[in-house]
Amino acid sequence: MRSTQRGPSEAELLAALPVAVLVVDPDDRVERANAEAETLLNLSERAMRGQTVAELLGVADAETRRAGHAFAAFDIELEMRGGVRIRVDLVEAAVVDQPGWRTITLHHAAASRRLGVSGDRAAAARAAVGAAAMLAHEIKNPLSSIRGAAQLIADGASPDELTGLVITEVDRIAALIDHMEDFTDTRPREVAPLNIYPLLAHARGVALAGFARDVPIEERYDPSLPPVLGNRDALLQVVLNLLKNAAAALGERGERRITLTTAYRHGITVATGKGRERVALPIELCVIDTGPGAPDDIADHLFDPFVSGRPEGKGLGLALVDKLVRDMGGIVQYAREGQPHHTVFRLLLPRAA
Repeated sequence: MRSTQRGPSEAELLAALPVAVLVVDPDDRVERANAEAETLLNLSERAMRGQTVAELLGVADAETRRAGHAFAAFDIELEMRGGVRIRVDLVEAAVVDQPGWRTITLHHAAASRRLGVSGDRAAAARAAVGAAAMLAHEIKNPLSSIRGAAQLIADGASPDELTGLVITEVDRIAALIDHMEDFTDTRPREVAPLNIYPLLAHARGVALAGFARDVPIEERYDPSLPPVLGNRDALLQVVLNLLKNAAAALGERGERRITLTTAYRHGITVATGKGRERVALPIELCVIDTGPGAPDDIADHLFDPFVSGRPEGKGLGLALVDKLVRDMGGIVQYAREGQPHHTVFRLLLPRAA
């Protein structure tokens, strides 16, 4: 027998949502606010109703935000009553079939995962401890081999038999130091207008010829994408690192696929630092894989140096990706998206003027 009990009303559904939501009318004034929004902003719905979004949140006016498109701003600071400051990610979208009406969702900014920025002292301590442990482990092994070879030579063994071992182990130490030096280069990177597609074709070719030779790499590109403002060498290194990471993350069983996508995202702006203006980052490049994603206990720290989900990993690849992308004025994000879930590393980059 079919139940005659009524379903939840729109008001009840809005109140039950576990994320802060504001409903904004065509005049850019708050009409509704759910319980999560009241808690986050420390204001009642009654106090918020009738205020413009600019008055309530201090963000850009409606004309600037909309321009006919959805609007998003990551890691922005809002100052509430009493001087309380909160950092949030803000996403504004149109209500279907209701011209001029919008919804605004507010999330506490999760900088370590979404923007690849870790500013707390605990993250710095983890990085320092990880650096010491990794360097001790990685350098001690080749030095032990070199010492053993030298001891054998001293005991009368033929040097010719051991020269190759010594050279190989010294090269291992040099390569590690070279990798570490990538993080110490603080010189500004030269950026210029760049057609991203030849670069992606080159990176894909390198991957298919080497570390991803047995993995299909699909392409889903926006053919109208304008030039990006970037550094070719840095961006190529970023894409190669992400492709290597994706190939290594795929299991031996099940679906094994990597996908490269590009898109133009209107309205995406990000604060480049505390107190600085938000900048537009409309060029989106994604590296998507069908692997299991990062373990939950490190997902918030993927872009910290020396954090890795693989026993053999050194935790330098994604940290270097984050540094290079930020050097070019962009951001990198990690997410699990879709059904079934896929791993997504999303680059947001500036457009060339």
